[in-house]
Parts: sequence; C-alpha cells; structure tokens
Amino acid sequence: MTAPSPDSIHDAVREHYAERIKNDASCCGGGSDCCSASESALYPAELLTTLPEGESAVSYGCGDPITLASLQPGQVVLDLGSGAGLDCFFAAQKVGAAGRVIGVDMTPEMIERAAASALRLGIQNVEFRLGYLESLPVDSSSVDVIISNCVINLSPDKTKVFAEAFRVLKPGGKLAVSDIVTEGELPDAVRKSLAAWAGCVAGAVQAREYIRIMEAVGFTGIEVKPVYFDREVVDGALDEMKLDVSQYPREAVYKAVYSAKITAYKP
Repeated sequence: MTAPSPDSIHDAVREHYAERIKNDASCCGGGSDCCSASESALYPAELLTTLPEGESAVSYGCGDPITLASLQPGQVVLDLGSGAGLDCFFAAQKVGAAGRVIGVDMTPEMIERAAASALRLGIQNVEFRLGYLESLPVDSSSVDVIISNCVINLSPDKTKVFAEAFRVLKPGGKLAVSDIVTEGELPDAVRKSLAAWAGCVAGAVQAREYIRIMEAVGFTGIEVKPVYFDREVVDGALDEMKLDVSQYPREAVYKAVYSAKITAYKP
C-alpha cells in the first residue's frame, strides 16, 4: 500500500471535519468520542461553567489545553486547529478584554461556524483565520501562548508545524497542547489509511520523536505526560476505521496510542 501524499492527507482531514461540523458530530463519529469531549469529560467542571450561555460543550479534541496553559489576563493566545472554536472561547474568558485569541483552521466550514458563534455570543477578543498549521497566517514573535487540541498529529509535516509555532511565539512564550502520541510502531494498515489520519490515529508519532522534533526547532523545557484512553474509546475508533488489523492485537493498540499533555517554551 502506497503512503498517502501530504496534499491527500490535508484533503481527507478537511473533508472529514467539514462533514463532522455539518452533522454536529464528534471527531471520530459513531459515538466513540475517540478524540471528543462530548458534554464533556475532558474539561473540569469549573471551566465548563465559564462557557457562554448557548454554546455547546462538544469538543473535537483529546484533552484540556486551557488548564494546561495556565492563561493570564492580557495574553495573546493562538489555537492551532481551532475547529468550532470551543477552546478559543474558553481562552477568551481567561485572557479577558485586554487579551486576544486567534484561531487558525484549514477547514472553511469550521471557520464559518466558529466566527458565527463568536458573533452570536458577543465575544469580541477572538478572531478566526483560515490557514495551514505548516504556514501560519500569524506575525512572528506576536503570541504569548500557543494551545492545540488533538490537531498536530493530523499534520503530514510536524517539523513545519513546530517551526511555525516557534516562529510566532514571543521569546519566553509557552506551547501547551493536548495531542495523540504513540509508544511502539503502529501497523502499516493504520499508518497508510486516510480514514485513520482523519480519525486522529495514523498521523501520531512516537513520543520520543515528538520531543526530538520540538527540540530540533528550538523548544526547551519540554514535558510529555501520558493520559491513556479507555478501551471502549479505542475499540470505537478502530471499528469505525474498518481496517483489517488482525495481525496486530488490540491489546497492543491500547498500550501504543494515548493522549498526552505537552508543554514547552521558546527561550
């Protein structure tokens, strides 16, 4: 099986999430919540109480980068792969009127939904920009904190993503992301499946490779803390992919794929 090209990966992921937002579905569908918070186990109750009235708590992520980022009033925050805007709205509450939040996503339907929600909710310190994480539409050294929620793993060129993140951060700036990483190799059937890329699994790299890439572009103080998925979550994701991984026991997948809390700094 030939590995998919970067363009085909981008197209598959974009189509996947466009369909999800049109149907108000979680990122992996089928009720599996493989990367989704659905009402919303990923976020602490005290954070959910800050959600503007009328906004859904459905998430396309795999963790809580808001709490991880420890945001402060007045900061400029960038969300990589902002989706329907949930984490941006949380961040906007944290940084206050003196701060600003920028969401970047490559799916037009996501940008439209997020911008419409911001307008409806009257949130004025957030904006959404259409663009790729590998070429951010953001000025250099202009951001205090970067957040991201189960998105970097979807990129076919993570070195470019981290290089761009490093570029736009101010000196002393913080990266705080939740993402999918692995320990051990995944079967080729998973790695090469476009459905698996869109479903948050095939694009994940090993934790040590994630750290190596971040160090190579200049990040320091890197920490990766694993958060393992429930078996039902993994089963749901694999069932939806409809991949033949009979030679690769599910027990191995349970141990190999997990969400991680990742923090790092630009010196």
